[in-house]
Amino acid sequence: MPLLYDSPAAWTDAREKSLAVFGMSGLGKTRLASLLRTAGGWYHYSVDYRIGTAYMGEHINDNLKRQAMQVPFLADLLKSDSIYIASNISFGNLAPLSTYLGKPGDAAKGGLPFDEYMRRQALHRRAEINALLDTPNFIHRARDLYGYPHFVADTGGSICEVVDPDDPNDEVLRTMSAHALMVWIEGPESHTEELIRRFERDPKPMYYKPEFLLPLWQGWLDEQGGTAEAADPNAFIRYAYRRAMAHRAPLYAAMARNWGITVTAAEVEAVRDGQDAVAMVAAALGRRALPG
Repeated sequence: MPLLYDSPAAWTDAREKSLAVFGMSGLGKTRLASLLRTAGGWYHYSVDYRIGTAYMGEHINDNLKRQAMQVPFLADLLKSDSIYIASNISFGNLAPLSTYLGKPGDAAKGGLPFDEYMRRQALHRRAEINALLDTPNFIHRARDLYGYPHFVADTGGSICEVVDPDDPNDEVLRTMSAHALMVWIEGPESHTEELIRRFERDPKPMYYKPEFLLPLWQGWLDEQGGTAEAADPNAFIRYAYRRAMAHRAPLYAAMARNWGITVTAAEVEAVRDGQDAVAMVAAALGRRALPG
């Protein structure tokens, strides 16, 4: 598909620049978007924040109230409208969304029944698609309402689970690429263990397509030799994340090949400010334009 900016010069000379960064969590998407925002003139659109507020906020808050209703003291205050309970989700703290999505397994260890886990996964899928399709509207709002000429969409790691990168008519990718340059942050295999450690410290919202998740869950249960009700939810979520990295890499690569450009995690780490970020994207456009 033709890119929004077809050369380094087209990008650097553009009076209005739009990016959409994607890749595994922990490779620098939010850091890059934050550096651009700090540089001035850039509007930072967090897809996960949009999911957790506009599309999943009611589910998240109801889940918090459900927990509070188990405590008689809080239940009485809630029922009398004496207290207000809501998540404090932010760009840098997506824990309310991650906690709501949960993990399947033993309830005593914080797990959910698998059917409930899948129901919440389905809610997240629809919310993620909606939030991605909101991109053009937020570009318009950024420029028309706030006067920001430049725009960066900080997408969730599971974007590759809700699109078909080889379908030229994919609604999400056609919409996104028509309004923003798609930029994959590619991480080397050497980053795998560090990303897993980061995920364990700060779990991100994770959606997996059913054709990946269902056999993964059954395989995990077979490997552990236990039942779904007794499965260790924390061990499973780490197991799933590790395998998702290998599962997602070719999907991200196809998205970049067919719809955008690629930068490396090392290049992103080296970015110090907005000027560096613009130069990095220009260099990636130049590489794409080279023969072969």
